[in-house]
Amino acid sequence: MKKLLLFILVALCGAGSFNAAAQAEKPKTTKYEIRHQGMERSYWLYIPENLRDDAPLVVVLHGYGGMAEGYRPEMVETARKHGFAVCYPQGAKDKKEKNCWNVGYPFQAGLKTDDVDFICDLARHLQKKYGFKKENTFLTGMSNGGEMCYLMAARRPDAFAAFAPIAGLTMEWSYKKYTPVKAVPLMEVHGTMDRTSRWEGDPKNEGGWGEYISVPLAVGIWAAKARCTHTETTEMPLIRNKVILHRHVGGVPAWEGGPAVEVRLYEIVEGKHKWGLEDMNTCEEVWNFFKKYLR
Repeated sequence: MKKLLLFILVALCGAGSFNAAAQAEKPKTTKYEIRHQGMERSYWLYIPENLRDDAPLVVVLHGYGGMAEGYRPEMVETARKHGFAVCYPQGAKDKKEKNCWNVGYPFQAGLKTDDVDFICDLARHLQKKYGFKKENTFLTGMSNGGEMCYLMAARRPDAFAAFAPIAGLTMEWSYKKYTPVKAVPLMEVHGTMDRTSRWEGDPKNEGGWGEYISVPLAVGIWAAKARCTHTETTEMPLIRNKVILHRHVGGVPAWEGGPAVEVRLYEIVEGKHKWGLEDMNTCEEVWNFFKKYLR
């Protein structure tokens, strides 16, 4: 009996040491401040050890009311695995005291924050300070952050090499105001049963976010701009809900001599308003898409 108790004690101590070591090895982000248009803005940054010069940078935008700190740690793990930096900017507060990105929701009327300019300035700041390559800087985000991805692609397509909105929308006002000026690689992940950012759109503003167009139409705009010639549709390996991948291919080159611009839509059948991790490895899919456009 004494030997058994001793064995259990040693095993527990060993497990505790292992868990402590595992926690110690878990990558962490660091908070920084930056001043933009007279405002103190903050961001969290993760840089893997021994990151090469001219390394890629992925900027990740949180959703409405979200926090940059601790957001989507899965992307940090993906960054450590594949060797790129991750930046999580913090949205400014609106009239409701909610952290957000200014994408023109009706209740954001009068909000002076220029988040398109802020995110572009932040990307340039990081490129200059850490040597990240401009041509290998990418943008992703969920929900309100996804809306910002679409808005950025329309207004500042040269600021990022590719875009990956997750559960994002194209607002009707921006759809009518901004005609895409450049073909950009873009992928969207969206659930068909998302009641926050409706797959079918919301032309009557029943959800309170403002009028917005349907997800297939929003993605199709960019496929048309890229002059994609056809669509390849496949089902991804089943994890929970069915995921149908629509790849709009045959587009124009992303740059002279570069790969063709591709536009993707990951349709999560009966999926809700989520990043999609229960149905696919979203972070890996995002990075696998981005790395097609590394230079």
